[in-house]
Amino acid sequence: MSPKARYTLIAGLLLFAAVAVRLGIWQLHRLRERQAANASQAILRAEPELALAGRGQVNPIQRRVVVTGVYDRTHELVLRGRALQGDPGVSLVTPLRVPALADTAVLVERGFVPTPDAVRLRPDSGAFDEPDTRIVRGIALPITSGDDRGAPLEHDGHTTWRRLDLAALRAQLPYPVLDVYVLQTPDTALPQLPRRRDAPALDDEGPHRSYAIQWFAFATMAVVFAGIFGRKGR
Repeated sequence: MSPKARYTLIAGLLLFAAVAVRLGIWQLHRLRERQAANASQAILRAEPELALAGRGQVNPIQRRVVVTGVYDRTHELVLRGRALQGDPGVSLVTPLRVPALADTAVLVERGFVPTPDAVRLRPDSGAFDEPDTRIVRGIALPITSGDDRGAPLEHDGHTTWRRLDLAALRAQLPYPVLDVYVLQTPDTALPQLPRRRDAPALDDEGPHRSYAIQWFAFATMAVVFAGIFGRKGR
């Protein structure tokens, strides 16, 4: 290898090491942001239960909430591609008509129903009816909008969704809905199906620490190889 090629290679390795270190630091920064956000969410979840009656002055996101109303199963939504304890299935999301909110409904993710293909479920089936006035308790989570509009998929005359999409839902449903939904949490007084799920765990680590370690390892390897080529040149 010519000296010029060797110096170019060494410079490239050192440049890569600098970039890898910067990416590792960035991952550590994201880790700190995640930990701070999770700490804030944990504080919100520990707050007293909030009666959900519109956004008003209190932001209900990540709060434990309670809301009273009547389910509208006519406009129930099926979220496909779910799994619980290794079983494939779907999640049922049902609008709750709340008298305190006038014409506005609250979407309630009632829980998980196992299905073989994690797609098909007849939402008009009476097996999951919960009639009369219901008191729903759970965690309030945001509904976002995206370019895929929730990726609706029609099969046998029934539409399933990959996720909730606020813009698509407001265009489809015959009444306004809040921009948060309630993830109904487990309660022994509730029917066995749908299976209620606990609120998502607040993972302080995520992939960021492991990614940072990988980038620092790459940087170390690049410096070591640069040193090897430097010694060979001498």
